[in-house]
Amino acid sequence: MADPIRWARYRWQRLISTEGGEGSSSSNSSNKCYQSSKTLGKHRIVIPCLGHFKEEYEKVSKLYMNNKIRTTKYTLLNFLPRNLFEQFHRVANLYFLFLVVLNWIPLVEAFQKEITMLPLIAVLTIIAVKDGLEDYSKYKMDKQINNLLTKVYSRKEKKYIDECWKNVNVGDFIRLSRNEIIPADMVLLYSSDLDGICYIDTAGLDGETNLKQRQVVRGYSEQVSEIDPEKFSSRIECESPNNDLSRFRGFVEHSNKDRVGLSKENLLLRGCTVRNTEAVVGIVVYAGHETKAMLNNSGPHYKRSKLERKVNTDILWCVLLLILMCLTGAIGHGVWLNRYSEIPFFNIPEPDGKSIPPALAGFNMFWTMIILLQVLIPISLYVSIEIVKLGQIYLIQNDIDFYHEKTDSTIQCRALNIAEDLGQIQYIFSDKTGTLTENKMVFRRCSIAGQEYCHEENAKRLESYQELDSEDEDSAHRQCGSSTHMLKQQGFNCGAVNEPLNRKSLNELSGSYPALGREDGAGDAPRSGHVAFSSPIETDVVPDTQLLEKFSQISSHSYQQSEEGSSESSLETMYVADFFLALAICNTVVVSVPNQPRQKMRLSSLGRMPLKSLEEIRQMFQRLSVRRLSSSPAPSVKESSPESPNSFVSKLSIFRMKLASPALDGAAQRAAEPHDTESPENSQVPQELDMVNVAAGCEDSSAASSIELSPLSKLCYEAESPDEAALVHAARAYKCILQSRTPDQVTVDFAGLGSLTFQLLHILPFDSVRKRMSVVVRHPVSGKVVVYTKGADSVMMDLLRTASEGTNNSEMEQKKIKERTQKHLDDYARRGLRTLCMAKKVMSDAEYAEWLNHHFLAETSIDNREELLLESAIKLETQLTLLGATGIEDRLQEGVPDTIQALRKAGIKIWMLTGDKRETAVNIAYACKLLEPDDRIFTLKSQSRDACALVMSKILEGIQKNTSAEKKPSQKLGNVSASPSTQAPGFSAGLVIDGRTLEHVLHDSLQNMFLELTEKCRAVICCQATPLQKSVLVRLVRSKLKAMTLAIGDGANDVSMIQVADTGVGISGQEGMQAVMASDFAISQFRHLRKLLLVHGHWCNTRLTNMVLYFFYKNVAYVNLLFWYQFFCGFSGTSMTDYWILILFNLLFTSVPPIIYGVLDKDVSAEILLQLPQLYMMSQKSVAYLPSAFWITLLDAFYQSLVCFFVPYFTYYGSDIDIFSFGNPINTAALFIILFHLLIECKSVTWIHAAVVAGSILLYFVFALAFGATCKTHSPPPNPYWVMEKHMMDPVFYLVCLLTTCVALLPRCVSVLQGTLCPSPVLRAKHLDRLTPGEQREAVKRWRDDCAVNCRAEFQAASGSPRSPTGAVPGEESVASVPPTSKTPFQALESVLYYFFLALETPGSPAPALPRGRTCLFHF
Repeated sequence: MADPIRWARYRWQRLISTEGGEGSSSSNSSNKCYQSSKTLGKHRIVIPCLGHFKEEYEKVSKLYMNNKIRTTKYTLLNFLPRNLFEQFHRVANLYFLFLVVLNWIPLVEAFQKEITMLPLIAVLTIIAVKDGLEDYSKYKMDKQINNLLTKVYSRKEKKYIDECWKNVNVGDFIRLSRNEIIPADMVLLYSSDLDGICYIDTAGLDGETNLKQRQVVRGYSEQVSEIDPEKFSSRIECESPNNDLSRFRGFVEHSNKDRVGLSKENLLLRGCTVRNTEAVVGIVVYAGHETKAMLNNSGPHYKRSKLERKVNTDILWCVLLLILMCLTGAIGHGVWLNRYSEIPFFNIPEPDGKSIPPALAGFNMFWTMIILLQVLIPISLYVSIEIVKLGQIYLIQNDIDFYHEKTDSTIQCRALNIAEDLGQIQYIFSDKTGTLTENKMVFRRCSIAGQEYCHEENAKRLESYQELDSEDEDSAHRQCGSSTHMLKQQGFNCGAVNEPLNRKSLNELSGSYPALGREDGAGDAPRSGHVAFSSPIETDVVPDTQLLEKFSQISSHSYQQSEEGSSESSLETMYVADFFLALAICNTVVVSVPNQPRQKMRLSSLGRMPLKSLEEIRQMFQRLSVRRLSSSPAPSVKESSPESPNSFVSKLSIFRMKLASPALDGAAQRAAEPHDTESPENSQVPQELDMVNVAAGCEDSSAASSIELSPLSKLCYEAESPDEAALVHAARAYKCILQSRTPDQVTVDFAGLGSLTFQLLHILPFDSVRKRMSVVVRHPVSGKVVVYTKGADSVMMDLLRTASEGTNNSEMEQKKIKERTQKHLDDYARRGLRTLCMAKKVMSDAEYAEWLNHHFLAETSIDNREELLLESAIKLETQLTLLGATGIEDRLQEGVPDTIQALRKAGIKIWMLTGDKRETAVNIAYACKLLEPDDRIFTLKSQSRDACALVMSKILEGIQKNTSAEKKPSQKLGNVSASPSTQAPGFSAGLVIDGRTLEHVLHDSLQNMFLELTEKCRAVICCQATPLQKSVLVRLVRSKLKAMTLAIGDGANDVSMIQVADTGVGISGQEGMQAVMASDFAISQFRHLRKLLLVHGHWCNTRLTNMVLYFFYKNVAYVNLLFWYQFFCGFSGTSMTDYWILILFNLLFTSVPPIIYGVLDKDVSAEILLQLPQLYMMSQKSVAYLPSAFWITLLDAFYQSLVCFFVPYFTYYGSDIDIFSFGNPINTAALFIILFHLLIECKSVTWIHAAVVAGSILLYFVFALAFGATCKTHSPPPNPYWVMEKHMMDPVFYLVCLLTTCVALLPRCVSVLQGTLCPSPVLRAKHLDRLTPGEQREAVKRWRDDCAVNCRAEFQAASGSPRSPTGAVPGEESVASVPPTSKTPFQALESVLYYFFLALETPGSPAPALPRGRTCLFHF
């Protein structure tokens, strides 16, 4: 075909169409209906319910959801059955339901039927009320959202009317005004903005506060008036609903079969807010639960903690114990009946006169015993754990130390059920940028054409810079800061760009200029001081003197010579100019005014006009609107002139890719020269160009006027990434100022060249595969198509032109520039700077047209669009010319080195996973003390899998030689020296691996070797890693090593690893809230991780562990009282206690104290835990909840139950008391034993503990007295009437209770003595809390010194050498403890007495200090 656009359309139809498009116009409608139904499963057809689409709309619309949302789980009718159904998914609830049903069988009935139901009903009711309240709050929120109003076009009334969100449907036309929330996903068809742009705020969707640009669909943006829905005759075909926020594929098909591709730039997402645009109109494509926002709202994610899994295992052991006890009772009952079978008193016959065989009676008794001993399975434990976790989360969220004043944020606990996992972390996987660093990118150095510019003055400014506090952030934008004075001293005036309006002028302007004021809800927009990446340290850049001098020599004449000539000076001029142009335009930065960042900066020339009255402003806008209406529209495909430079490119005006005509070129050259706005020459400029200049603010564009700007034209840059902001501010410092950006053009005020308006043809955005971005523009000076590209040097260097033999001098010079630039890049990386390369490519119109043919097909495809666009971008970004490189500094956050050092002493291994290059990552690792100067660094870098395996084996051999002997295992629990690393204490190694090598390492055949290598290294640094590789590494360590992992990051690229880890932590930084929304915990600074893990993690794990063990002890001890009684009642399944007291004992009388214990107990203070991170290993290794601790707890419960039963038994032996009179002292003594046992276990008894224990005892006695006084005929033949009242008047009762309690708790006293003779690390640390500050510091110092000394002693004993192989003196990272020093009998006795009195004293009283010489007790 001769016409390329017809050829492209033909190819597109052959690739995409499911039916031939050659059908007649008469059958067009029926064919479209058939196509829509055929492609419905994969694609979606969207048509309006208007005009000739009405019949087709009736068929299609039935398949799509409306906009009503419902996030509730229940309705009024299904709440009870569905909630019960969900609760009985829990095995514990099913177990107790089984017991309730079992108790209704007369043969095995043990209790009254109502009593057995009471515990289950109580638990089900509590959980149902909680679920109901949560669901009701969701219902109210849904109702509020569904009834919000928006403007919807009505076909009946032929106008936009107010309609509720829930009544919006797919195909409806929506009209929105500024600051309105978008009700559904809609394709943008009209914007009141002259350039067809709509600015949206996506904070409600992803947390990012920076503005995003969305464009009107190509072909609609040239409309001079609002789109009329009645005249809309196109149809939209797009992909089916999905949750990918970064992708939208589809096309608009007009009535003449022309198709225009759709992308995410044309889609307005539900939940976003329209900013900066007076009115927009769109057509709904996804509604309700099919919108991308709702598809991403998967609800709270549930993670099971490690402790919860242990509890489930121990409950199975309790089930086995219950079965064993019930078998004992069944067998005992059968033997009893068999022995006394001839005695009728023991073998009562049935009504028919027959007796039950002993075997059958024993079988029935098994089930009766199941009912009787049901308390052994703690049904209230699950509810208590949930309550305790809520209390722990409340304490974490209200910790003032987590508050960050600058960001006005504190910790967020988004997961309520894994707080205890914070105390067991073994591996931390951390991002670098924004996590360890501030994510404040500061321009430091650059290299242009192989020559480096160090920017020494800028470095001096950064060294002396002190960040302003939050109150001074705004004033820093209103006045010239310290950098301004430095510039003035050098004779460089920064007032033009760094001196925004003062507060008074802002108020006057907002009052007299409605478009920029705070009307129409604009006042809720953040001020400039809150714009991301806009702090003074980022925006104030001091130019390099040498580079500034070269830059100032650039003029229009010299630049044109550099384009034509090949001399060294002319080439340098071209390199410098193109380098700064690349900095200024190769980005997606939004330009706005500082006093209201949400107001787009388009008419900067208006700032030069004196604002005298509102009437003058109105007249000015009228003139602009007349000029807009009088300007000729963009030519269509059929109207394009055949005389244009390239017919094909000119015909593609549908893409709004305008070519510079000769008139435009000449005008651009004249715009670069000083001229008077009132001159006749200027009046002859075409209206279209005049409008462009007005929109870009180029009415007076001389070099002098570019500096002497009025207050209104001060610019504020809103970037999506801090790197972009830093580069734009660096270019601005050299007076290469980005002034405005539209979908069609970018205007740059370039000193020496004047105002340059680049026609923006394409933007190829950054992605993790290409690791670069490009912009395709038509240069206003040369008129050629130029590609500016920036990206990582690891990929950019391979895309440059290569010099071969016989090449010309320019290519040889380019090779030298590449070599010198690479040296500079390596130097920047060693300094810890982030590096980027700048390059360009000049294309002819023929080359551009050829590339555009393929790109057109990629843009308009729905299937495989990403792959086609990637292929198109790679094809374009070849044979580049290197311009230079930049070095940007990202400073460490405050407290990062101390935090990492403390976490490592706690036995936690830290991996850094970053996308930066190796040298940068290693430099940051040294700066944050992840690596030490004495560490031996192993770099794993290979091109093949076999080579990778060989390198890893050699590294392992090298480490093995340095560690000649294996590390000794820990000899006892107090010597908590085990850590995830098996590396010897005297040898320290670090591993560095890049992204390409990770692909080989993560193969199944090399995973085990890689993990073995990492276990022998103190730190692992993975550089140039992709988000997918990050998540795979976390999953690998978690699954293969069975280790507890924590992932922390701040950006969207960290979401995958945060979700994979056992615990995900997000940092609410400057790159949005994606990481926060995907995390379990959110903090504002990395240093907060120290207290979160070492203090709250330790506390939560210790508290919950001790509470769980106490619950097992309490239930086993109380149930065994019933079990021992069976030996004296013929295993008949009866109880010596009334059933009501039996059930309420665990449900009411002893339920609150362990909850308070689990929430408030504090074994060691926060100050000591922070000073001695080694204590974290106690919770990390689950020292308090080892399998042996569980069985010791059960044995203790058995002992206490024996004492509690047999002391009253022998006391009342031979007496004639009734069964309840015998059981009452047993029950009362059990209450005292269980509650006092808890007080002994408490590490810090407060008045709350004492009050709750006293209240429980008081409640028991009040209930027993009231119950005994009112129940005269309850449960005959035994009767609880007046039992407690008689015992209260009997001294023997008090003696029995006292004696039983003391004897039962005797093992607790033995354990206190054992802790005194061999105190645990926690007990030693608790003693430090009672010392004076001076004594405490000295004791902590001795503790640390003993750790280091003992660590060296163990290593020397293992290796047989006095020093480590590397000559390094081991630090405090590896923790070991010395055995208790031998003591003389006098010293041992003194220690016993000291700790005895220490245990007896009240918490508030000061502890007596040991004599000076008795410090061996505190060695660790």
